[in-house]
Amino acid sequence: MSAAPTPLMGRGRTIALGGVLLALGSISLSIYTPAMPVLVQAFGTTIGSVKATMTFYFAGFALAQLVAGPLSDAYGRRPATFGFLGLYLVASVVAAFAPSIHWLVVARLLQGIGASAGVAMSRAMVRDQYTGAASNHIMNMIGLVLGIGPAMAPTIGGLTLKAFGWQAIFILLIVYGAACIALVATMPETLAARDPSRFHPARLVRTYGAIATDTRFLQPGLTVATTTGCLYTLSTLLPFAMIDRVGLSPWQFGLAMIIQSGSYVAGAAILRQLLRRFTAEAVLPYGIGLILVAGILLAVGLRTLPPSVLTVMGPVAVLAVGVAFTQPAVTTAALAHFPTAAGAAAALFGAMQIGGGLAGALVGLLMSDQVIALATVIPGMAVLAIAAHFSLGRVNRIRAAEAVAAPAAE
Repeated sequence: MSAAPTPLMGRGRTIALGGVLLALGSISLSIYTPAMPVLVQAFGTTIGSVKATMTFYFAGFALAQLVAGPLSDAYGRRPATFGFLGLYLVASVVAAFAPSIHWLVVARLLQGIGASAGVAMSRAMVRDQYTGAASNHIMNMIGLVLGIGPAMAPTIGGLTLKAFGWQAIFILLIVYGAACIALVATMPETLAARDPSRFHPARLVRTYGAIATDTRFLQPGLTVATTTGCLYTLSTLLPFAMIDRVGLSPWQFGLAMIIQSGSYVAGAAILRQLLRRFTAEAVLPYGIGLILVAGILLAVGLRTLPPSVLTVMGPVAVLAVGVAFTQPAVTTAALAHFPTAAGAAAALFGAMQIGGGLAGALVGLLMSDQVIALATVIPGMAVLAIAAHFSLGRVNRIRAAEAVAAPAAE
C-alpha cells in the first residue's frame, strides 16, 4: 500500500465537487425518465425508439469512461474533465431542440459520453488525495450528495414536464453542465504527475488487463455492478411499470420517486453514523443483505399482489438503503491498489457499474411485462451480488494469507 497522499483540497470541498460531478450522469438519466412516455406522442414515434434514447445514453456513459479515466491519468484531471463536459453541454443543447427522435438518440449518446467523465474524475480525484478511512468517509458523503440529486431528479423532471414541457428538462441540464464547468475551473490539478505514455494503446491494454484480472478489484467491481447496477436498471424499468401498469401520471411518478431518493439519503445518513463505530467493510455485507431482501420482496410481492406504489416502491426503498450501505467500501476497495492508475481503475469501476445497469435494463426491456421484469431482474442481480462478494472475498483472503505466509517460510 502506498503512502497517503497530501490533499490539495479540504474534505468539504472534495465532497462537494466530487458529488456534483458524480451526480451529473445519474441526474441526466433520471430527470428524463418521466418524459419518456410523453416523447412517443411528441415525436410521433414508437416506444421502442424512445427506449433507444435510454439505451444509447447508457452505452455512451459506460464505454466512454474507459477513455476518460486513462486520459485523465495521462494529461491531468482538469483538461480531461473540461473536454468531456464541453461535449456534454453541446449535446444538451442539441437534445433540447431536437427536431426528431433520431436527433434525440444521437444527442443522448453524446450526453452519455460527456457525462462519463464525472464518474471517473470524481473518484480518481478522491484517490489522488485520500486513502483508507478518510476515503471511506468522503465516499459516504459523496454518496449522500449523489443520493439527493439523482433521486430528486425524477420529481423535478416530472414537475418541469407538467409546467413547461419536455424541452425544459434539457434546458435544466444545460444549466447544470455549465455549472459543472465553472466549478472545475476553480479546482486545483490533483494528479501528482502527468504521463502521456499512460494513454498509449499498448500500455492502456496492459493497464486495463492488470486491473481487470486483479481479484482485489474484481470483487468490489462485480459487487457494484450488481448492486448499484440495480438502481440504473430501475431507472429504465420503473417509468413504464409505474405509469403504464400502476397508472400514475408522469408528474405523479416523479413524486413517487421521492420514496427512492429519501431512502437512499436516509441510508447514507445512517451509514455515516455507523462509520463512527464500524468500518465500511464490516457494514458492506448488511447492505448486500438488504438488497437481497428487496429482491425477494419484489419477486414474491409482484407475483402475488397487484402492482401499486406500495408493492413496487416499498421494496425499492429497502434496496436504496442497501445500495447506500455498499458504496463507500466497494469504491475505496476498487481504487486502493492502483495509485498510479486511479483514473483507469475508476473508469473501469464506473463502466462495470453502468454496464450492470445496462445489462439489467436490456434484459428487462426484452420482457413484455415490465412488472414481471422488476420481479425477475432485480432479484437475479441481488443473487449475483451475493455470489460475487463472498466467492471473490474468499479468494482474496486466501491470497492475503499466502502472501503473509510466504516470507515466513523463507
